[in-house]
Amino acid sequence: MKRYLAIGFTGTVPWRTLNRVQRLFFMFPHGPPGLALLLLRAAVAIALLIESHGHPWLSGVMQASAILLSLVILVGYWTPIVASIALVLHGFVWIALGVDSTAVAIVFCLDAIALALLGPGAYSLDSYRFGRRLLVPPP
Repeated sequence: MKRYLAIGFTGTVPWRTLNRVQRLFFMFPHGPPGLALLLLRAAVAIALLIESHGHPWLSGVMQASAILLSLVILVGYWTPIVASIALVLHGFVWIALGVDSTAVAIVFCLDAIALALLGPGAYSLDSYRFGRRLLVPPP
């Protein structure tokens, strides 16, 4: 714990944890860029659902994982990590079922990688939990 002299009280979050979180989520753009990231999250979630849904030979665990990951991506919770996990799950689906279209597979891979690198945007649960805030100390 560090004492913040400018604010006048001791912080409740250990500095190394705050530093890790700020490295993972470095910005939350709002406006049109934030809307674009929301649409990118929706595209990755829908692609994961479409690819894994309706195949009776996929295990129930894989289908439940795809549904859960799609919901988590859509609300924007731990987006870089979950987008990477979704890419791995999508790879398992492609291994189990085969790739119907190489172009679609490449587009999904690029979308998931872009989402993992760009982050969630302002319209997400990550932004609500870890976004920058203005702290006004009491007088």
